[in-house]
Amino acid sequence: MTGDRLSSYRKKRNFKRTSEPRGSSGSSRGGRRFVIQKHDASSLHYDFRLEVKGVLVSWAVPKGPSTNPADKRLAIQTEDHPLDYAQFEGCIPAGEYGAGTVMVWDTGTYRNLRAEKGRDSKSMEASLEDGLVEVWLQGEKLSGGYALKRMQGSNKPQWLLIKMDDQAADARRNPVSTEPDSVKTGRSMARIAAEEGGGDD
Repeated sequence: MTGDRLSSYRKKRNFKRTSEPRGSSGSSRGGRRFVIQKHDASSLHYDFRLEVKGVLVSWAVPKGPSTNPADKRLAIQTEDHPLDYAQFEGCIPAGEYGAGTVMVWDTGTYRNLRAEKGRDSKSMEASLEDGLVEVWLQGEKLSGGYALKRMQGSNKPQWLLIKMDDQAADARRNPVSTEPDSVKTGRSMARIAAEEGGGDD
């Protein structure tokens, strides 16, 4: 099943050129990891990924996540990625799909908040199917509740990423600009591009 879910991911990439993981080992024991990768491709955006059933379900968030509940950030669902992509930091070569620099901007674990609602509880798979995902993040930069709500009437699966109004909400904080570097290596985007020998847009 995992292999089928990664077929779109693999078809888009030439693994003889890109150092992105092929994802041959995708077993999951009910893990609940999340990762947000800063990605300077044709335009700078943030890839928000949640581990679900052996893959990383993924959204591209052009403006990045916010800690302000008043912000509704567009999140465009993309192809599922392999679990080991959560550790990927480097440069995708020019001419390849998604060419540019990739940083592990934040990572941690999450809880499915909709699974905690008694009779109305929903699994992550059911939440994705009905277009409402509610998770509690425990990351190095982001924490607290976040909701993903699918929008109707678009040709791409467009969602909104919204910070829930809880103790981790902070309208004054802007981690996208004030905490720009990698949680994995401490590097800036420019340093990753220089050290990995790529970063061409």
